[in-house]
Amino acid sequence: MGVTYKYFGAPDGATAARVPISMRPEELGGDELGMGGMFSKIKPETVAAMVLTGIQGIPLHQVPPLELVVLHPDYAVVKLPMTVVDPLREVGEETVGAAAFIWSTVPDRGGPRDAFNVYRLLHEWQDFSVRLHDAGHQAYCLVWP
Repeated sequence: MGVTYKYFGAPDGATAARVPISMRPEELGGDELGMGGMFSKIKPETVAAMVLTGIQGIPLHQVPPLELVVLHPDYAVVKLPMTVVDPLREVGEETVGAAAFIWSTVPDRGGPRDAFNVYRLLHEWQDFSVRLHDAGHQAYCLVWP
């Protein structure tokens, strides 16, 4: 059985903690909190590492841990650091391409290895980052089996 990651925006941890958890992935339309969230099979730790190593130039071993907002037997909600979301808004095409290449060559890490897939993923995150910023929200991830 796989794990589903639902990325969404919320103004604060208290709001993120109230995300409905009884809904299955197929029942979750856009976003519970009005943001148009994203489904992914890629772990939030991997997304954080991908952005911070590829765009911020931070060594993989210095990527900060995610903040746990809710831990429940059936699900968890984690908060991604703003240092993961904010840098994506201001970078251009060359930086996204370089970050995808860098991540595809980092040894001993999880997630997609193909540079083009990483490139597409970073573009999705760039769009998500802009939407979060425009709404004044932070990035969270709902994790459930």
